[in-house]
Amino acid sequence: MLKQLFRRKPIDAINELNGNSEPHLKRVLSAFDLTFLGIGAIIGVGIFVITGTAAARFAGPGIVLSYGLSMLACVFAALCYAEFASILPLAGSAYNYSYATLGELIAWIVGWDLVLEYVVCSITVAIGWSGYFVSILKAVGLTVPAWCSAAPGSVSGAVINLPAAGIVMLLTVPLVFGVKQSSRLTTALVFVKLLAILTFVGIAFSHVNTANWEPFLPYGFKGVVAGAAIIFFAYIGFDAVSTTAEETINPQRNLPIGIIASLLICTVIYVVVALILTGVVPYHSLDTPAPVAYALSAIGFRWGSALVSAGAIAGITSVLLVFLLGQPRIFFAMSRDGLIWPWCSRIHPRYNTPYRAQIMCGLSVAVFAAFLDIGTAAELTNIGTLFAFTLVCSGILVLRYTEPNRPRHFRCPFVPVIPILGIASCLWLMLNLPFMTWIRFIGWFAIGIVIYFTYSRKHSRLANNGDRAIEAGVCIEKAEL
Repeated sequence: MLKQLFRRKPIDAINELNGNSEPHLKRVLSAFDLTFLGIGAIIGVGIFVITGTAAARFAGPGIVLSYGLSMLACVFAALCYAEFASILPLAGSAYNYSYATLGELIAWIVGWDLVLEYVVCSITVAIGWSGYFVSILKAVGLTVPAWCSAAPGSVSGAVINLPAAGIVMLLTVPLVFGVKQSSRLTTALVFVKLLAILTFVGIAFSHVNTANWEPFLPYGFKGVVAGAAIIFFAYIGFDAVSTTAEETINPQRNLPIGIIASLLICTVIYVVVALILTGVVPYHSLDTPAPVAYALSAIGFRWGSALVSAGAIAGITSVLLVFLLGQPRIFFAMSRDGLIWPWCSRIHPRYNTPYRAQIMCGLSVAVFAAFLDIGTAAELTNIGTLFAFTLVCSGILVLRYTEPNRPRHFRCPFVPVIPILGIASCLWLMLNLPFMTWIRFIGWFAIGIVIYFTYSRKHSRLANNGDRAIEAGVCIEKAEL
């Protein structure tokens, strides 16, 4: 029984079964495309919304230190992701990494956990997009009725959040038509939001008042840590790059470049914007839905505020686009292994996309975004991502022990120090999340376990077809406890 639960697929078997003989996706993405997908996923709600809230409520000007703490946890995880991505250049991300090192049950848990990161984050971002969109329309004199622009119970008279559902369905269309087309759209959106950020930096830099940085830690270092746990949401997304591995040209080289380059670029942007933002206006005044636009308005640059608002819409849209792209590829990989329904791994004959999984995810996110409050949707995202990062770092430790001589196009440096620091920092941030978040996470975990034992374990292709795969010349090993 335990052998079945922790049966693992060796890397060579995963690459051959899933990359050659099984349905696979078309390789069209370059290192440039991947870097911009990463920036598209990371720069969005974090910089245009969460920075202000975290500064006002938790860290004050010390928000830059919060970004530093969150960045360290992400860098440790990113280096581990990069090594795995260079060894296993296939759709599935942390799910496949866990299958190769920690066994089938853990792989299922990671795949189920990634639903929290991608689907729940997509819901959160869609709701945030709706709020920004409605506020911009209001600024130009167009008022959207409350009944069709908010979730029931969030405001008086609210019935459905149509803008949130609408943007999800609109973005699902190019995602069905092809990843290259979606990448081009993401690149265009990234250019718009980078222009908006550069505009803010260029205008606001000369208006920084260093007196606004005093006290630098109004809530103490505890506030910095709490802020780091909250703004970790701002970094969620770099791992979405690894979900496109099967659609990447020369993935052993380009995936590590895309993952690490996007994370480093975004970290520099976050720190610079946070410093300037808290220097332009007092930190306690930044608890607004649009802190960057507010800061420019406060110093008299209303045209700059309008441009930043447009950049914010572009930024949030690109984040939503990349997350909507990521989850279907997790389902695709799990379905190909028999752990979820087989129709999720169907590829469109013309567009070479997992179109059925894409449409299912789009519809699901649209429905939940239309009726959920943003607080309900956001609370599980951070803990789910941190849990996945913890297991990826653990997987590197296992792989270096079990296969120390396997060729690696990218090697995580300073092993075991980096993976251990990644595990410790992610667990530390998890412990700083609210208690109810843990309760809901455990409930989600329990649902996943039930699904595994009632469906996935019985339909696992590794369990049912392992002997036939060996006869075909593909070695499928079973881990010994």
